[in-house]
Amino acid sequence: MRIAVAGATGTVGRHIVAAVEAQGDEAIPLTRGTGVDLITRAGLSATLDGVDAVIDAVNVDTLSAAQATEFFETATGNLAAAARAAGVGHMVLLSIVGVDRNPHGYYAGKLAQEEALTASGAPATIVRATQFHEFAAQLAERARIGPLPLAPRGRVQPIAAAEVGIHLARTAIQPPTGRAPDLAGPREEALDDMVRRWSRAHGQRGWIPSIPLPGAQMKGMRAGLNLPGPGAVLGSQTFDEWLSAQ
Repeated sequence: MRIAVAGATGTVGRHIVAAVEAQGDEAIPLTRGTGVDLITRAGLSATLDGVDAVIDAVNVDTLSAAQATEFFETATGNLAAAARAAGVGHMVLLSIVGVDRNPHGYYAGKLAQEEALTASGAPATIVRATQFHEFAAQLAERARIGPLPLAPRGRVQPIAAAEVGIHLARTAIQPPTGRAPDLAGPREEALDDMVRRWSRAHGQRGWIPSIPLPGAQMKGMRAGLNLPGPGAVLGSQTFDEWLSAQ
């Protein structure tokens, strides 16, 4: 099969490409570097010619609900319309567990992305995954007050991005199902503890205080609104195992 991957160079996108190729299929990256722009639709139709499935793992770096919503509605709306016009048989969207329970900030954009795909009428499967193990590293690098590192509080059940990539690649070669079961890591973790462990493993010394970050999105995460429900598919690699492998 020929499987196009939007967001092919991102945190999970590169793992999707590797997983697609490992299972014997051809990966077609949809990136600006390959001449495809999901916002302007430049190069999109031509690249999807002859493609059997599309995996949408595109991302935007913002905490703004308005900016995330505008980006995801446009990018995924354009991608879904082009995929449908090209006769693509299956479009797989990577979303986030609990965006309907915690529809704030960036998560509001992901919920709008799901709705845009559903409204497009394209044959699709939405896979909601929990936060990646890599989320701890992102927060450790960004959550600071001046030189002081912070450890934001939250309840998460993180999964390795590599396992998400394999799951999405396998989903793409199956018939579309609409909504797939949630995808999560093997066990719940305290987000602030993850950030602290990652920081210690990378040489950070001194005080790293746990704090509740402001905003409805993080309040929802502290309340466990982004944890998987019963029936979720669970990955196998724990955060500690992933951290040891870095």
